[in-house]
Amino acid sequence: MPELVVQLTRAGFLILLWLFVLAALRVVRSDLYAASGLRVAMPSLRRGKEKKQRGNSKMPRQLIVTHGALAGTRIALDGRPILIGRADDSTLVLDDDYASTRHARVSLRGEDWYVEDLGSTNGTYLDRAKVTAPLRVPLGVPIRIGKTVIELRP
Repeated sequence: MPELVVQLTRAGFLILLWLFVLAALRVVRSDLYAASGLRVAMPSLRRGKEKKQRGNSKMPRQLIVTHGALAGTRIALDGRPILIGRADDSTLVLDDDYASTRHARVSLRGEDWYVEDLGSTNGTYLDRAKVTAPLRVPLGVPIRIGKTVIELRP
């Protein structure tokens, strides 16, 4: 009887070990083979808000990647949050080893845009300050995520 218990314990341990290895491989695969590129959300149906923003030249109307692999990329700001990271469903998909799967979010609150770190490993920086809570993003101030730098522009 003790021989049977030892064999069942070994088999159970081996099964748990393989489940762990498969789970780890799945995570690594999702990070390595995350599609790089840009996905831009559909245009907003709220035309009144767009006209209001266009009338005020001080309001940011686009998010621009100034440094990194996607330099020159522009995303129109239509009031919806912009998710930034390596995940396929991000608005701005980064192919950056220092970016997390869900790294940061830029969202509109009232009249101002805010950046928020989503628990990333390497952090999000507004100018040179680490983002630990949602921070208001002024026009032209760089947001650094890994090797990628973005700015809000009118």
